[in-house]
Amino acid sequence: MDCQSKIKGLESLALFLKSFLNKEPERFTDEENELNAILRRSEIENPWFTQESLRFSLEKWSLILNEKESIKWVENYTFNNSEKKIGLILAGNIPMVGFHDIVCVILSGNIPVIKLSSKDRLLIPFLLKKWNDFTQQELEYQIVEKLQNVDAVIATGSNNTARYLEYYFKDYPNIIRKNRTSVAVLTGKESDEDLQKLSEDIFRYFGLGCRNVTRLFLSEDFPLERLFENFMQFKDIINHHKYANNYDYNRAIYLLNQDAFWDNNFVLLKEDQQLFSPLAVLNFSRYKDLGEVTHFIQEHEEEIQCVVASSELGMESVGFGEAQNPSISTYADGVDTMEFLSTL
Repeated sequence: MDCQSKIKGLESLALFLKSFLNKEPERFTDEENELNAILRRSEIENPWFTQESLRFSLEKWSLILNEKESIKWVENYTFNNSEKKIGLILAGNIPMVGFHDIVCVILSGNIPVIKLSSKDRLLIPFLLKKWNDFTQQELEYQIVEKLQNVDAVIATGSNNTARYLEYYFKDYPNIIRKNRTSVAVLTGKESDEDLQKLSEDIFRYFGLGCRNVTRLFLSEDFPLERLFENFMQFKDIINHHKYANNYDYNRAIYLLNQDAFWDNNFVLLKEDQQLFSPLAVLNFSRYKDLGEVTHFIQEHEEEIQCVVASSELGMESVGFGEAQNPSISTYADGVDTMEFLSTL
């Protein structure tokens, strides 16, 4: 089966998702009702996967999977004709976070052998089935409980898990991804609209993704109240019980330890040099000149997924509100998955 047919199937899948997202439930087809039921079950199994988060993810994929951009992307690579079985160990921190790896493997002419995350085990199989339907039942993929008889491995996990995976799959060509997070650099010249877009980078998916900002670099005179004022569009996040539990727990710990922090009743700001902040907490530090920030980012580049900042700063970054909008050619950890697959 040629790659262009697979890409056409992907675009048909995108059109199906757009139709689903733009319809009232009473107008759903049988397949759309099936998808709607899967979204409901997904939230029951994993309360972090709210209907809003799931639908947001589906909307992003419906925009990414267009034929023109996909063809342009794949044409940058040359693949051999020998099919390899590629073991995929998927993460489940945000909805469909492993789908990009599956798309890469299938479009490269290989066969994904998929170990789903227990936190995200319903939606991806449904979308693969629909993609298969749109390509006349010709996609090859396997969903398994344990990886066996594979030729290479792409896995995503925590730093602790990664050490185990690196040892276990040391004899296979592999990509093993570890913990990453994202940062934002603010000069004080940002508009309120910029800061409102930044709140999307911080709070979308409750801050659970590697592209979520957990650390701010603020100029010395940046007023913290500007952040709180422009984060209010996400104030209802505190009504989610699991998020609220984390907020209450971290607030109690800081009070007991007599740590300084700033609070707006749904997120805590804490002056801390750590890149990774606890859930419902946003770390920040002050800088005198941007050279300090650039040096820090370079020192921690293996832990930073993306930098959110104004393009005027001249650093490699994404714009405010764009952290959760990667393109089809954006790779986790900056490791080119398609290039890896082309060398097998």
